[in-house]
Amino acid sequence: MSSKEFILQRIYIFAGREFDPLVDKQVVEILRTKFNIHLPQRASVNESLAAAKSDHEIIQLLLQYRAAK
Repeated sequence: MSSKEFILQRIYIFAGREFDPLVDKQVVEILRTKFNIHLPQRASVNESLAAAKSDHEIIQLLLQYRAAK
């Protein structure tokens, strides 16, 4: 299993369901409904995630997944 696949599986475990971590709308919806995390407003979702990365481990995983190749 590649590192990216491993990160994706961890994201799914935290979220309790599958979704596409590359789709901004789905990421924002999961963070709000499942974790009650409201991202700060920034120019992009990636910037918002980076600004809130200490709020929950799933945010760090999402950033790692989005940066992985």
